[in-house]
Amino acid sequence: MEATMQLILVCLAVLPLAAAAHRRVGSAGAMPQPGTVEVTDPDVARRMIVDHAAAFSNHPAVPFAVDLDAGHPKTHSINSAPYGALWRALRSNLTAGVLHASPASRRSAAAPPGRSWPTSSAPSAREAVVVTVRDALYGAAFGAVARMCFGDGVVAERDVRAMRRTLREFFHSDVDAGLLARSRLARLLRWRQALVSRRGGSGGSGTGDIRSYVDSLLDLRVPDGDDGETASGKRRRRPLRDDEMVRLVWEFLGYGTETVVACVEWTLARLVTHLEVQDKLYRELSGGDRREERLQDAPYLRAVILESLRLHPPVPFVLRDVAGPEGAAAAGGCTTTPPPDDDGAPVVRFVFMAEDNGRCRKSWTDPDEFRPERFLVGGEGEDAGAVPGRKEIKMMPFGAGRRHCPGAGLAVIHIGCFVAALVREFHWAPPPTANGGGGVDLAAINALFVKVMASPLRAQISPRMST
Repeated sequence: MEATMQLILVCLAVLPLAAAAHRRVGSAGAMPQPGTVEVTDPDVARRMIVDHAAAFSNHPAVPFAVDLDAGHPKTHSINSAPYGALWRALRSNLTAGVLHASPASRRSAAAPPGRSWPTSSAPSAREAVVVTVRDALYGAAFGAVARMCFGDGVVAERDVRAMRRTLREFFHSDVDAGLLARSRLARLLRWRQALVSRRGGSGGSGTGDIRSYVDSLLDLRVPDGDDGETASGKRRRRPLRDDEMVRLVWEFLGYGTETVVACVEWTLARLVTHLEVQDKLYRELSGGDRREERLQDAPYLRAVILESLRLHPPVPFVLRDVAGPEGAAAAGGCTTTPPPDDDGAPVVRFVFMAEDNGRCRKSWTDPDEFRPERFLVGGEGEDAGAVPGRKEIKMMPFGAGRRHCPGAGLAVIHIGCFVAALVREFHWAPPPTANGGGGVDLAAINALFVKVMASPLRAQISPRMST
């Protein structure tokens, strides 16, 4: 327990500093970028990521023109670690130890949405009210991910709110790096040495059969050093440093919250503008057994979510750094001279445009239309999923190949639980405007790693009469 709380304090100290570092992109001290090639064709993307997986298995360690570890020991997240022993250890710990504990994951996903949505502004009289979806949804989504990260009853509510506020600021606010670096938040980094000296063993923060992510990180041993082997042939292993755990916790909380919030908001926006789809989804969800375990048997809900992911992938582009002759050959007509890596080999950064891949006319009929039926039996997307297989790439909202997002399956469960709960409980309609009309702005912007609605969705909701 003590070690878990210490880690929480370190998270609170480091997240604002990471935000400050990111905002320095393009400044005089920015790091040089590799030569960049955009890939918009899904067939080309599949040949690179799948057929030449060995060459296209490295994400950029620093995806932006700034080193987040400047002045400190090098740290890696699952997303940034080079393909190899460390990456396999980190990813296996997450997938086998946390994400694949399916009963616990489903309960964690299912519990918050219906309970956490703030309906107190309009419940009793069953009148319609206008809500800003993102504000209400963010707290519920972060709460679900934080429970999986820290366990039940471990983190005080004020600490959850502080982390949520800091995380949201990192993704969605323009922060002046110079001012933030001189602030009290920046000076909290001095806590690190004291926390490291006090760090203990696993705190047993999980409850019942739910093992928290922090518990798994405290117990994890990763390969030590580049060669990773002793004279006897056994691999040397070491515990994670506190700063390494902070980065992994940030990744877990950040991606787990932001991608879910973005996709649920986009999905609700489409349901607001396509009321016939909303009505069809409600009929499916309101019939039969309402237990959470039955969500996987709701084909139209799955189709609605996949169509939303196709049109609005939460991660708008997938990055791969390819060094050596493979990168130069694949780059073809790249006009930029690729800079060398540490070994002197040229590096080319490939940017796979997820939205362009998902709207390719070779794969989809009327690709810009919102049509969930394409993912039902007999439709052109019947065999497509959130993560593409080896034969073809029709959409890649969570990446593809060896380095696809390990949390894609859990994200779809979370999204399904949120959308199902909200559509069951409320009817969603466009907000009225001063001139009597209504509408939804579907313009998008990039919020750091995630593509979100430029104008947060405002919708008019009214309780379903049957509830």
